[in-house]
Amino acid sequence: MEAIRPVPRTLLRDRAYAAIRDAIVAGEIEPGAVVRDAELAERLGLSRAPVREAFSRLVDEGLLESKPQSYTRVTPLVAADVRDAAAVVGALHELVTRVAVPRLSAADVAAMSAANERFAAAVRAGDVDTALRADDELHDVLVRVSGNRAAAATIARYTPLIRRLERRRFGEGGNCRSAGLHERLIDACAAGDAAEAVRVTAEIWRGLEELAD
Repeated sequence: MEAIRPVPRTLLRDRAYAAIRDAIVAGEIEPGAVVRDAELAERLGLSRAPVREAFSRLVDEGLLESKPQSYTRVTPLVAADVRDAAAVVGALHELVTRVAVPRLSAADVAAMSAANERFAAAVRAGDVDTALRADDELHDVLVRVSGNRAAAATIARYTPLIRRLERRRFGEGGNCRSAGLHERLIDACAAGDAAEAVRVTAEIWRGLEELAD
């Protein structure tokens, strides 16, 4: 039993944050819904403290809004907020792509190709969860290889705002990002053409800004 250690408080906070964030992005907790720390703590099997800490982080990231002594609720989907987030995240993806392309290995490019195959199959099947997860995996290769931790943190912070709208559009019969655009990006990466990879990345994210309209 000596090997068993208490679970660090930060891990409980992170568990609560990830679970609540994912439920908001998936629409399981709808825009405008009031959330209560006691209720969510019970559902998550946690104490109220890590849930309150998760609430604070989600308020900071724009997924929750809070009025002291009154309510904490899910923010509405606001087009301007999504456009702003997409502009910032897109610019950072261009940055990491420019840095990462000369550093990519054959295994990195293969991982991107495999992720795009999963993405395309999920889009055809109407599986939004798998599609968006595969999309993240594809672009995360470039983020990881770039080694830019500040860009990675900012992308992780603002992407959920964009994902909420993508999921909504997908559920209404719309489409996710184009697998064809991904193929162009992967081809540019395989060729070591950073300039073309950045151009395609800009096109991908410009489409997401337009989606907000």
